[in-house]
Amino acid sequence: MKPALLLPLTATLALTACKVGPNFQFSNLSGGSKWKESSVSQHARLPDDWWRLFGDAELTRLINRALSANNDLAAAKSRMDTARALVGLDRARLFPTLDLTGSAGISRQSSDSVTSNVPSAFASAIPLENQRYRSTFNLAYDPDLWGRNKRALEASSAEAEASAALVDAQRLGIAAEVARQYFLLRGLDAQESILQATLKTRRQSLDIQKSKTDAGLTDGIATSSARTELELANNDLASVQRQRGAAEHALAVLCGTTPSGFSVSHRGPSGGLPSIRAGLPADVLARRPDLRASEQKLRAANARIGVAQAAFYPNFSLSADAGFESLDVRRFLNWENRVLSLGANVAAPIFDAGTNKANYQAARSRYDEAMAAHRQTLLVALREVEDALVDLKGLAQSRRSLEAALSSARDTRRLTQERYDKGLTSYLDVVETDRTVLRVELALSQTDAQQRITLAALAKALGGGWSGK
Repeated sequence: MKPALLLPLTATLALTACKVGPNFQFSNLSGGSKWKESSVSQHARLPDDWWRLFGDAELTRLINRALSANNDLAAAKSRMDTARALVGLDRARLFPTLDLTGSAGISRQSSDSVTSNVPSAFASAIPLENQRYRSTFNLAYDPDLWGRNKRALEASSAEAEASAALVDAQRLGIAAEVARQYFLLRGLDAQESILQATLKTRRQSLDIQKSKTDAGLTDGIATSSARTELELANNDLASVQRQRGAAEHALAVLCGTTPSGFSVSHRGPSGGLPSIRAGLPADVLARRPDLRASEQKLRAANARIGVAQAAFYPNFSLSADAGFESLDVRRFLNWENRVLSLGANVAAPIFDAGTNKANYQAARSRYDEAMAAHRQTLLVALREVEDALVDLKGLAQSRRSLEAALSSARDTRRLTQERYDKGLTSYLDVVETDRTVLRVELALSQTDAQQRITLAALAKALGGGWSGK
């Protein structure tokens, strides 16, 4: 083919190129105009570092450490880098490729094979050794007439965006899990302090009852009851310490280190409970990184339909080779030894036993699967927010009830102790009121920790301010 014909053909193919397959439209799924469990309907945006709202420097330090050293997050970032590299592969297919090839060879034939069929007078003139040198630039180009490569690039770009959103989701999940384990640990610290104070008073009570029993003022029932209550408190303390150790080990793994080299000092929770507003359901749809990832996966599946559809149409390709070829290295670059080859190829599917149709149907099915997964991700996101809101409402009511119950229980214990000191009631009544106070104190500390854990869960459910990162 002459260059004069090849160039107009290339221009025609480039100008008439199109993209087959459906164009992606962002989903118009809505979460409604308000929350079921909240009467507040206004826009609200959490800061990216939402954990600072709790006013706990130790929590901030641990989350920052986890975000810089967590291995799951590092793996997610590597998956994102891989996805972005694959985008480069698909983008490269839109451009021509240019290669430089070269070859050099020397061959020698045997004298008998050359002279056996040639008159002896001419045999000496035939060279037994031959040399050949060749070097060419090879140009190849796929004009992508039906947009197959463009759809593949669209799909891989969407998958890269999805992987980036999943990194944000991983980061958000790690921050929330560190907060959960940390608040659980601080709640256990509070319970340990309560039990240590209880153990101190119960040891004192046991000493008093033993003294009375030794003096013959009482029988051994009160002493036995005091010893029982002391050991039960020891058992509760051992359980709390075991749970605290497990929470501390979980924090170590989240922070990317071994449990043996990690510790968190004992103290109670610091700072009050922050106020986190849920905002509007539309805010969640814009902020949640898992929803962004789900939508990008849907976009990639839509683009793959175009890739499958393009297989039904003819595929065109252009090629050109230009360079030099010579039998003598000294004359290799002489202009008369130039070589040139231009070509255009077309391949059209005639019979493939249903392969292209099956691939197209599979691409359609994968899109339907991605759409269903996207809807489910949306529903789960809305449910998580509603769950956190209803939990916070219930925990606030429980806290008010427990605070009132604790005040009454302490009054009852004080009055019962006064009656016991006057000999108006038995020691078992004192034991029972002391149990009640301890039970309510532990329940109140657990509720405080659960409120903080639920606030962290709400921050995660709302997207945690990671939008746009």
